[in-house]
Amino acid sequence: MTSGEPVEHLLRALTPQVLGILVRRHGDFARCEDAVQEALIDAAGTWSRDGVPEHPLGWLTTVAARRYVDQVRSDAARERREQAVFDAVPRDELLAAPPDAEPPRDDLLELLFLCCHPALSAPSQMALTLRAVAGLTTTEIAAAFLVPDKTMGQRISRAKQRLREVGARFESSPDPERGPQLQVVLHVLYLLFNEGYSASAGPDLRRPDLTVQAVRLTRRLHHLLPDNGEVAGLLALMLLTEARGAARTGPDGILVPLAEQDRSRWDRTAIAEGTDLVTRSLAVHPVGPYQVQAAIAAVHSEAASTEDTDWPQVLALYDVLERLAPNSVTALNRAVALGEVRGPQAALDVVAELERGVLAGNHRLLAVRAHLLERVGDLAAARETFRQAARLAGSVPEQRFLLLRAARCASAG
Repeated sequence: MTSGEPVEHLLRALTPQVLGILVRRHGDFARCEDAVQEALIDAAGTWSRDGVPEHPLGWLTTVAARRYVDQVRSDAARERREQAVFDAVPRDELLAAPPDAEPPRDDLLELLFLCCHPALSAPSQMALTLRAVAGLTTTEIAAAFLVPDKTMGQRISRAKQRLREVGARFESSPDPERGPQLQVVLHVLYLLFNEGYSASAGPDLRRPDLTVQAVRLTRRLHHLLPDNGEVAGLLALMLLTEARGAARTGPDGILVPLAEQDRSRWDRTAIAEGTDLVTRSLAVHPVGPYQVQAAIAAVHSEAASTEDTDWPQVLALYDVLERLAPNSVTALNRAVALGEVRGPQAALDVVAELERGVLAGNHRLLAVRAHLLERVGDLAAARETFRQAARLAGSVPEQRFLLLRAARCASAG
């Protein structure tokens, strides 16, 4: 393997694992992350030239560990007060570690809890998770947040500095029952999955590497907390949603909306697991937002077509969700269900109210309004609204889909 693209993909997959190993050993997230980044630069050049080593994880870990020692030595030389930190580093072990010395271990859940430290703001928690756990570059994270690279780089740097200031440490056995932090972790996993399922920017509709990572971490959390209803609900939601992934694009890569998907391509094994999870969870645990969202996904999964969907049940579940966790995105999704039950004009009235709130100018709201306008027969307004939504969308496949919808309205009108 010598071409740049396979090397890049391998490095992306290995980065979170190496970072987890270093942070577990030393606890200093900022230095460890810097050391891993330097090791990645070394690996990109060396592996592209000489080929991937027999033990790529061990190679990268060893080089990153050496870079960590170099950083500590440099800092200690500049600031003698950090000499004690340097003296505590097991240098012989780090410098001489053979490629296969690190025992197999999954540190990513512990790393996720560290990234979701309560001392960090919600945007910083998400940004740090995407960087450390998902292995995204600063540029990719900036695109997802729709901010300049420099702004995102500063946010990540401040987050790492904040972890150092509060003495946040990697915990080999984090207490997952910590209420507030568990809720943050669940929310970050939810956002991580959503970014993988519908990339907010870029040439690809999906980022399967992110959805796989989110499902894997949530599954591990569910294993630790089998009696937590919301953890089960989130895992069920991910499984039921990802089950539709293969049907979301056509042969030409164009987005295929739920109503037009070939449901024979849905993953029935994942649907069965997700449906069973949410059914058992709702039967024995207090109802929470993730469980309700999973129940909505299960209703869609049970239907042979959009016409066969139990839309009154979907609408009723969105009513429950709005009471449990009211927000504008839930209200927009409820409007879609309302349009199926009471007609598109009723939904348009709700969307008009939402346009006066935080979703003003949001491309997904505009896409919903355009769809509803098309259904009521106002093709000229629908065409212009589809075009407006396309201009605001960051995802190239979404842009293409919306422009095709605009063209369809133009030809029908």
